[in-house]
Amino acid sequence: MFSYKDIGLVNTKDMFAKAMKGGYAIPAYNFNNMEQMQAIIQACVETKSPVILQVSKGARAYADKFILRNMARGAVEYAEELGCKIPIVLHLDHGPNFEVAKDCIDNGFSSVMIDGSALPYDENVALTKKVVDYAHQFDVTVEGELGVLAGVEDDVVAAESHYTKPEEVQDFVSKTGVDSLAISIGTSHGRCKFTPEQCTRSPDGVLIPPPLAFDVLEGVEQKLPGFPIVLHGSSSVPMEYVRIIEQFGGKIPDSVGIPEEQLRKAAKSAVCKINIDSDGRLAMTAAIRKFFAENPGKFDPREYLGPAREELKKMYMHKNIEVLGSAGHALD
Repeated sequence: MFSYKDIGLVNTKDMFAKAMKGGYAIPAYNFNNMEQMQAIIQACVETKSPVILQVSKGARAYADKFILRNMARGAVEYAEELGCKIPIVLHLDHGPNFEVAKDCIDNGFSSVMIDGSALPYDENVALTKKVVDYAHQFDVTVEGELGVLAGVEDDVVAAESHYTKPEEVQDFVSKTGVDSLAISIGTSHGRCKFTPEQCTRSPDGVLIPPPLAFDVLEGVEQKLPGFPIVLHGSSSVPMEYVRIIEQFGGKIPDSVGIPEEQLRKAAKSAVCKINIDSDGRLAMTAAIRKFFAENPGKFDPREYLGPAREELKKMYMHKNIEVLGSAGHALD
């Protein structure tokens, strides 16, 4: 057993309480490698924002769980070196089963998500409670999920979404003991969060997505007053990155995300954690494609990963300041 407290991480309990009181959301950024971690920490130190470092099942397979744990240790020390001891959570994103969640808890994660949303309700309750009962022995916080998000992200695949039913949330939280709840109100995984048929088009052909179901969010808030709510699949899919990728040889048609003004609105409610992954992938890919097109003779990874890291940092700072409202709250 390796405790997250030994490497200076925190769980989400106080972090979420402060976010709900302050009317902002904590950024939850996925990372797989050193450059992504550096960009996240640099951006959050410079904006003085708390942060959740998210690790998916795919990231654990790619980078190795022990390397990721030590990267989280490095993130804590790096933030201090940069001059601001920001609160940092190491979180399992979309834990698929009890065994993976337990392994993360045993190896230094301070928060885990168990995703039983595709299971029948009673099975979701039983699985989530099993993880909660184990995690709470070690002061690790747990995120559950009700409702299904469409889209594709790593191993998480769903053909269509099912909104969370507000009438179920109180029973679910009471029976499981979860510390936060991910709900479905129209966000989606991946870079194509809606089909073209679900969208309208602007005069210049840009897809305009349908609005989020804020009535569902309000219904959940009424049933669970003061309880931390999480939004997954909340990348905005910036068109400037899509255009750069396609300008330099990429093909990612029909890309569309969640408008930032809707995320700002959600962040002022009970939503205190907003997950962003695809935007980071787009920012890195745009910077790398542009670099190679303009520098065909270059092959040093540092020369193309450096600009990718800088673009990530710029994007994360924007999210903290302009979208989530978390900037300036690291020292609350």
